[in-house]
Amino acid sequence: QLVETGGGLVQPGSSLTLSCTGSGGRAIGWFRQAPGKGREGVACINSSDRTSYYADSGMGRFTISRDNSKNTVYLQINNLTPEDTAVYYCAARSYLCSRDRVAYTRWGQGTQVTVSS
Repeated sequence: QLVETGGGLVQPGSSLTLSCTGSGGRAIGWFRQAPGKGREGVACINSSDRTSYYADSGMGRFTISRDNSKNTVYLQINNLTPEDTAVYYCAARSYLCSRDRVAYTRWGQGTQVTVSS
């Protein structure tokens, strides 16, 4: 089971760190779904060597990291904008990172991030 925490209401320009806690998974990906839009991947990290990948939307402002001792993956988001408002999900798969959300077999329940002044 994966559990996301750390969401909330934040002001534009601020930073936020989301956590995904759970066991298993050779790769953990972070996805988000804005109101009325499809679910998009933003970042992924492999457990073995911590190689990480970012979607264009996450490049430069998003940082993914993991602490295997705590079985937790983090997603830091800097300089938040209202366009970052979404439900953020983490998901696990038994293979290396994939861009395809259907490749992930276990999902958390999501955590809401709302960026507003």
